[in-house]
Amino acid sequence: MRSSNPVFSRRGFGQGGQAGFNTGPQAQAGNPYAQGAPAANPYANSPYANNPYAQPQQGAPGYAPPTAPQTDRMTMDDVVSRTGLTLGVVVASAAVAWMLNLNIVIAIVAALVAMGLAFWQSFKQEPSPGIILSYAVFEGVFLGAMSNFVNRFAPGAAMQAVLGTMAVFLAVLFLYKTRIIRVNRRFTQFAIAAGIGYALLSLVNLGFALFGAGDGMGFRTGTVGILMGIAGVCIGALFLALDFKSVEDGIAYGAPKKQAWFAAFGLTVTLAWIYFEFLRLAWILNSD
Repeated sequence: MRSSNPVFSRRGFGQGGQAGFNTGPQAQAGNPYAQGAPAANPYANSPYANNPYAQPQQGAPGYAPPTAPQTDRMTMDDVVSRTGLTLGVVVASAAVAWMLNLNIVIAIVAALVAMGLAFWQSFKQEPSPGIILSYAVFEGVFLGAMSNFVNRFAPGAAMQAVLGTMAVFLAVLFLYKTRIIRVNRRFTQFAIAAGIGYALLSLVNLGFALFGAGDGMGFRTGTVGILMGIAGVCIGALFLALDFKSVEDGIAYGAPKKQAWFAAFGLTVTLAWIYFEFLRLAWILNSD
């Protein structure tokens, strides 16, 4: 299983959160049974086969004895602190947007800018705190303005969305830590397929709405809208489990400390998605 979090999937993790086994010349060094072409490695699928962040071993080409203790590896504290900072920026900018009573047009513009920044960071090989925090600002403006707008028609919708997001986060964390949820290849394939299908349906519905079909295909109102909202929350929860897996793999493999920014980015994107789905659900339920 490739790490499904888009901010980790291109950062050296192999299938199943594992790196591919090195079968090159260095892998044969010191093997008294190696003759001619390297033999197939029966342990190639082991999660311990290779660490993408491992330093050269003593005696291997390019080995240099460490001169100081390793202190540049990602830890859970790094992930928590950077995630807290990023989410804090989202909350602060959302509060400002709420107090300024920004209109829906500004919210849509902020959403488009946030989306562009998210794609930009996702395709970069290195994390950029500036891009990630800028994304958090515009995402916060979008969520704050939308929350204020929805709250006029469905009082309490914003608080309900906050509580729902917190509940999903804690539930998925519990299920993941107790291994009731096991993030494997099949889980990842299902989550990605569900996410792509949900995104395509949303785009089709938006297209119909923009070209004069009222509420599009009805995916955003009534019973169908409620079912779509529940599906969105559930798919977001699946991606939250994939985020936890990415963080766990990064720490286990000794990822560089800067990768904690990718973890913070991935968690923030997923939590913002879940919050917005809850906000829309609260609007539909209160309106009905």
